[in-house]
Amino acid sequence: MTTSACSHLNKGIKQVYMSLPQGEKVQVMYIWIDGTGEGLHCKTLTLDSEPKCVEGLPEGNFNASSTLQSEGSNRDMYLVPAAVFKDPFCKDPNKLILCEVFKYNRKPAETNLRHTCKWIIDMVSNQYPWFGMEQEYTLMGTNGHPFGWPSNGFLGPHGPYHCSVGADRTYGRDIVEAYYQACLYAGVRIAGTNVEVTPAQWEFQIEPCEGISMGDHLWVAHFILHCVCEDFGMIATFDPKPIPRNWNGAIRKENGLKYTEEAIEKLSKRHQYHILACDPKGGLDNARHFSASVASRSASVCIPQTVGQEKKGYFEDRLPSASCDPFSATEALIHTCLLNETGDEPFQYKN
Repeated sequence: MTTSACSHLNKGIKQVYMSLPQGEKVQVMYIWIDGTGEGLHCKTLTLDSEPKCVEGLPEGNFNASSTLQSEGSNRDMYLVPAAVFKDPFCKDPNKLILCEVFKYNRKPAETNLRHTCKWIIDMVSNQYPWFGMEQEYTLMGTNGHPFGWPSNGFLGPHGPYHCSVGADRTYGRDIVEAYYQACLYAGVRIAGTNVEVTPAQWEFQIEPCEGISMGDHLWVAHFILHCVCEDFGMIATFDPKPIPRNWNGAIRKENGLKYTEEAIEKLSKRHQYHILACDPKGGLDNARHFSASVASRSASVCIPQTVGQEKKGYFEDRLPSASCDPFSATEALIHTCLLNETGDEPFQYKN
């Protein structure tokens, strides 16, 4: 099992410095999505006082030539703060700041999917759309080998690992518990976590949030998970199929059920559009036929058993791959279910 060299540094020495007072100054770590649509980058700035809201934060900038985002000689891009979280690594009053990326001409970068998503969600704000999301991931060594697996082989077949306990079935709980606490401290709306079907595969859930904020919380949750894994010398991958063979991949009012059924009917007629929107690789990770069912875990859209019984609640869209951008997935649902669009392309509204 290969771990990073940084994980072997003496963390006790670091704490000597982390406990020093910092006066009135505050560190803010700006976080953004790179040109792949999947990777995250960050840089830290010093402010004279603790920011109370997004509006009080300055814009940042960065050289986009190393993040697959620059266009020719125009390498500088702008970081516009979008959401604020407490920093679980440097502690309060320091902050984590999720940012949107804009080009030199002030147009959103191609992977700034939050910008359009928020605009579309604002169009239907009177309907108060809520979204939650389930995120699966796999813990790996720096050599790409699953944590806890034999160096030259596979573990036993599916069966005993899902929601398991015990050293022969559960791999990486220390990382997960540390990560969970860090999310709670930061204010990330994490709703739960559990071991998944494949050994070293885990999942967490972001609880339902109104409007754009679910995507904000999920992206910051990704960032925190990566940073916690750094301390342990590990890697968290969101690859939808990180392990070959048949090992599990990584997927996600009264009488309100009639509205769910209407939404599913709309989704069934727009399957190709949603396949593309829910997969950063254009559908290659996640192409499968549309299906809907009560309590079926293999269906594209699942109506939970309690919703089927109570005739109200929510439905689960299981099309998004583990690597999808939540802003793209939620925007697609708005386009189809609330704006009643049809066809394989989203309608282009005038701003």
